Amino acid sequence: MVNTLSITKTIHEWLFSVMPEGVASIVEMILIAIVYLGVFAIAGLFLVLLERRVAAWFQLRIGPNRVGYQGLLQTMADALKLVSKELTGTVKADKFLYNLAPYFVIIAALMALAVIPFSAEFQAFDINIGVFFLIAISSVGVIGILLAGWSSNNKFSLIGAMRSGVQTISYELSVGLSLLTMVVLTGSLQLSEIIEVQKNGWLIVQGHIPAVIAFMVYMISGTAETNRAPFDLVEAESELGAGFHTEYSGMKFAYFFLAEFINMFLIAAIATTIFFGGWLSPFGITESIPWLGVFWFMAKTFGLVFLMMWFRWTFPRLRVDQLLTLEWKYLLPINLVNIIIMALFVWLNLTIQF
Repeated sequence: MVNTLSITKTIHEWLFSVMPEGVASIVEMILIAIVYLGVFAIAGLFLVLLERRVAAWFQLRIGPNRVGYQGLLQTMADALKLVSKELTGTVKADKFLYNLAPYFVIIAALMALAVIPFSAEFQAFDINIGVFFLIAISSVGVIGILLAGWSSNNKFSLIGAMRSGVQTISYELSVGLSLLTMVVLTGSLQLSEIIEVQKNGWLIVQGHIPAVIAFMVYMISGTAETNRAPFDLVEAESELGAGFHTEYSGMKFAYFFLAEFINMFLIAAIATTIFFGGWLSPFGITESIPWLGVFWFMAKTFGLVFLMMWFRWTFPRLRVDQLLTLEWKYLLPINLVNIIIMALFVWLNLTIQF
């Protein structure tokens, strides 16, 4: 099988041989961006189809089954419909911020995707503050939602945006603390090093009960962070029409729609990397077959994506007071105690080694 590193090295050497160093570096960055945009688009289309299939399964109905074989081209047809739709807006909207808002959401998701290690060879940027970068960049997307709600000059959009601000600021504390609990265990913020530590066993096993608690809190908080049911008060169709993106149509609406699914994928991918060994195979054969690492990473990630979809089609929507009570009275105190317990486990060297 062709080694990915050899391909990238060949392209790198060829670019630097035919053009100046500065231009070659820019071309490399553009090529990387194009690859990730492709991954972004394909993953988004597949996740929308998967969501509709899972919803149909839970609700005992058929789901998409007309466009293409078994409905596989349905999301592509929906994408073409959105691209061809007219871009409408309100007369009194703040045009600049209204048009800018979708790009905040989509770019934040794309930047987070760049540091995810799909395999030992497939990672755009392996920075030494990977976990910190992910926590920081996940906070940027909410700016787009706040801008969208405020600039639309629509009361329903503004209410949805304010709810998003409250919800995201609250639950990102629990997301960050649950990840920091695992950083205490590994002693590193670099995602590739965190995966290397797990060659002796997944962290959710090495870290005993504190790691399991951190994972549970992370998945609950991550679901809330992505504004998905039962934490979808930001969009709340029965109350707000569509929430913060009520006044958006066509491709701009598609950006918000796509970003939600990519953020769900990101939450699952981070959990896979931190808790379940990332691209490492449970059978120890990943390194002999390079692309098998991508398979294991995607299999674990889509397993967690299914879990988040399971949440959506099982639990009813929470009220605003219940949403904030869950975070501030339960998840946050549990997280604070849990990180102290994990620190004690590490200090006493009680982690499980295989």
